[in-house]
Amino acid sequence: MMDMNFYSGKRVFITGHTGFKGSWLCRILVNAGAVVTGYALPASVSPNLYSLAELDHRIVSNTGDIRDLKNLQEAFNRAQPEIVIHLAAQPIVRDSYKNPQYTYETNVMGTVNILECVRRSDCVKSVLNVTTDKVYRNNEWIWGYRENEPLDGFDPYSNSKSCSELVTHSYINSFFSEKDSPAVSTARAGNVIGGGDFANDRIIPDCIRAAQAGRVIRVRNPYSVRPYQHVLEPLTVYLTIVQKQYENKTYAGCYNVGPDDCDCITTGELVDLFCRTWGPEIKWENIQESDAPHEAGLLRLDCSKVKAAFNWKPRWHIEKCMEMVCRFSKIWLDGGCIADEMDAEINEFLEVY
Repeated sequence: MMDMNFYSGKRVFITGHTGFKGSWLCRILVNAGAVVTGYALPASVSPNLYSLAELDHRIVSNTGDIRDLKNLQEAFNRAQPEIVIHLAAQPIVRDSYKNPQYTYETNVMGTVNILECVRRSDCVKSVLNVTTDKVYRNNEWIWGYRENEPLDGFDPYSNSKSCSELVTHSYINSFFSEKDSPAVSTARAGNVIGGGDFANDRIIPDCIRAAQAGRVIRVRNPYSVRPYQHVLEPLTVYLTIVQKQYENKTYAGCYNVGPDDCDCITTGELVDLFCRTWGPEIKWENIQESDAPHEAGLLRLDCSKVKAAFNWKPRWHIEKCMEMVCRFSKIWLDGGCIADEMDAEINEFLEVY
């Protein structure tokens, strides 16, 4: 598994560092002694985890659009990274219906641009492109998708991430196939929850906002099954992949990252668990939307490959995940120090490795 000492002194370039996952990832890496450079647009919501995580004085933060190759290349050249982790994306399914062009430009050409920076460099040894579990052609099967299943996401977000996978595979075949080329992988993670997610149109942030306002939680698709996992689960797998392929290129590939089947639950079950964990004063209701865009009803991942390759297994089951979500959120609502809470959660999680 991952060795945090490996990252001490390593130069790491992260796109999308101001987002939910990016902020947690930066906090893990700076605590490990990595030299972190971020490239992203300003955080899109307020409040946002990046500000609460108190990262600006601990990393080099570049403000820029992933579609702007010139600006990205300049930041990349200054950083001279050994490791690249690509998180920057337009990540919301419903927003992709509203603005498909922007979604494709960001998620597809953004991938091209960061891989161009890697191709033009001689310093990079390990690259990870983070996509999504939604890259697969979803046949609503009850079993989990494997990495060799067809890539054909339905909606513009999912499809653009399928395209991002294909772009990555093309660059590997065309430019990174030699022995001394960078090792490049993709990671397809399931639905991620955790403290500090303030995004619009995601179920846990919606629950927190309802609890904060003292109103009923409105749930759009309570019967949809999703592979929910705490944000620290995929992040530690990402760091494991990056480390292992840095040391041995044979580890490069594509990997599903998701929970065990017992944690693949319906959205309604997830909200029930939130209400029980938060307290008896919070309730939820099912809402019907006649004009709602298509969203998958059933999605699972088969994570046999990543488990076998890295002797990995999920550490926190869904009850523990929700305990941490509620703990974090109540500390935030009470005005507590979020950076300290992040460090406490990271340390507790890493103790099981």
